[in-house]
Amino acid sequence: MPRLPIRSLAGLATIGLLALTGCGTNPGGPAADRAPAAGAGTVIHAKKLMRLTEVHEETGMTLLEGPVFDEDGGLIVVDVTAPAGEPKVLRVDVRKKTSRRIHTDDRGAYTSAQFSPHDGRLYLTDFSHGDIVSLAPDGSDPRTFFSGEVDGARMNPDDIAFDREGHLYISDSRGLSEGTAEGRLIRISREGDDATVLADGLAAPNGISFDDGYRGLWASELTENRVSYLRLDGKGEVASRHTALRVSGGIAQADSIAVDADGNLYQGLHGRPAMMVYDRYGAHLATVEVPGRAAGLESATNVAITPGGTRAYMTVSGPAGGCLYTFEALAEGTRQSNGG
Repeated sequence: MPRLPIRSLAGLATIGLLALTGCGTNPGGPAADRAPAAGAGTVIHAKKLMRLTEVHEETGMTLLEGPVFDEDGGLIVVDVTAPAGEPKVLRVDVRKKTSRRIHTDDRGAYTSAQFSPHDGRLYLTDFSHGDIVSLAPDGSDPRTFFSGEVDGARMNPDDIAFDREGHLYISDSRGLSEGTAEGRLIRISREGDDATVLADGLAAPNGISFDDGYRGLWASELTENRVSYLRLDGKGEVASRHTALRVSGGIAQADSIAVDADGNLYQGLHGRPAMMVYDRYGAHLATVEVPGRAAGLESATNVAITPGGTRAYMTVSGPAGGCLYTFEALAEGTRQSNGG
């Protein structure tokens, strides 16, 4: 999720309604059916699928995040800044280009979505209140899975990843509003009864994803534009940690992360409607661009790659609204490129 003060997520009524000009134009024509051969300088042109949301008058913005496919092929998307009564969780039929609300409430500011391999429920991170909420796959039966402090401090949970057993790994973006390195990575047991800090002193950690072999975690730090790699031991604890990537974003910042079947990282950007793709060794393979950098679109926060396929769906937002763009990924999608 992009850098937003907590007060912004609680309500942005003081910001006026932004003009809506659509989700941009596509002067470069349709995207290629297949991604070009990857290499330094390769550009993959994403193609607009649809606009999902408009700027909310009550909050002054819209921000799409957490795309994840359900078992029936529906794409679940959250709108972080949707006010009470407006759709906070949507299900998109990508073939028909239609969407419907499956959940709203009067409290949550949900920044990610992921299905648990343990119980099959949909888990959401509530950034403003520090809670983890779960829903039935159809959006019904909301439950608070976890709430309260971890090691003496309440979380600002941003993104989420599950290990094979269903335990949760959370990027806790504490210190985001103050610009201080108070962020943490947190592990919560699948029963929700044990929460431990895996790493601290991070600069607004945002994206989090396992590598393709579940040997370690990739974690992006938004206010330092870097990606850390944390190798795990057999007990799910951190054995080592180092800076793996420096994201050359300029005024843009590192947002969410997805990992494909070949171990490539898809690094979302806040402040630019684009996504950078790296291999596991840090080589810059490609940049996914919105053609013409469509007017009114500012951030490409996250992506879901179709499980077992290469069609990718990227959440792109700005004053023009919240949109889905599509492109061909460099490799097939897995759990680590489907939600989080």
